Amino acid sequence: MAGIEHIQVEPDEAGMRLDRWFKVHFPGLGFGQLQKLMRSGQVRVDGGRVKTDARVQPGQIVRIPPLDVDSKDAKSGPIAGKDLKHAGDAELLSRMLLHEDEKVFVLNKPAGLAVQGGSGLTRHIDQMLEAWTSKKGEKPRLVHRLDRDTSGVLVIARTRGAAQKLTAAFRERDTKKTYWSLVKGVPRKHEDKISTWLVKEATADGDRMRIAKHGEEGADHAISYYRVLETAAQSLAWLEMEPYTGRTHQLRVHALHIGHPIIGDPKYFDDDPNWDFPGGVQKRLHLHARHIDIPHPNGGRLRVTAPLPPHMVQTWNLLGFDETSAEEPDDE
Repeated sequence: MAGIEHIQVEPDEAGMRLDRWFKVHFPGLGFGQLQKLMRSGQVRVDGGRVKTDARVQPGQIVRIPPLDVDSKDAKSGPIAGKDLKHAGDAELLSRMLLHEDEKVFVLNKPAGLAVQGGSGLTRHIDQMLEAWTSKKGEKPRLVHRLDRDTSGVLVIARTRGAAQKLTAAFRERDTKKTYWSLVKGVPRKHEDKISTWLVKEATADGDRMRIAKHGEEGADHAISYYRVLETAAQSLAWLEMEPYTGRTHQLRVHALHIGHPIIGDPKYFDDDPNWDFPGGVQKRLHLHARHIDIPHPNGGRLRVTAPLPPHMVQTWNLLGFDETSAEEPDDE
């Protein structure tokens, strides 16, 4: 961990947002960590307090407090497919890390990496966590999951006691999970509640959830909320979605149920010959667990936000969506 540094803004960095400037110089520094440093006045520009959206200018001096992260010379940045195949478990987990304390890790899970094992899976988070087994021999524990193709916030308990408290918070719905998605078309209602029954059925392409009749055997009640954050030419909508219940594929099925499936969903987005898939948008699931607000095992609330995955950053840039325009709760 280095001491206090003072770095001068370079000419080619003129007008760069301060949070992006930090992403370039200190890629391992999480957005939540940076916000905390800003609020406490530990990061300053030309001696003054600043916000993450401040624009830096050449010649300005940025005060950097001691940071327990590597500088830009270290291996960092978005995790690519080749990393998932070849990088070591401890390295990958460290690059995913958004928050760490004595009871909890919070990761930004990349799209394409499974949380738990299954048929044909050679690598998944649960197995990788062996690399972070404590000196007491205690392996970190999963307390919830995300679909393999969904990216974003994943909470991990470091101890048995923390796992019990966090699992109870999920079971008792004392958590608030916020997802961002891109869907086909624009919902007629700007915000709404979706309430259905879901049941799992086996198909040729594997298990799939469908809307069930009330009282159908094996069906579970599922409730989601959504609101439209921005639209693109009435053909696409950026939604903020909140699952009140935690059913398998819930948000994906609910998006389809209201007639606006999530872009790139391999299970629930059927190609429509009368609708052109947007050029430049990757056919990958555009669903990201953006933020979580959960009781911390030591008391108080833990709030963490995960940056968008590369394929969604590419889409947001293409559509002119500004992710900073959505109001973000304070982290940590």
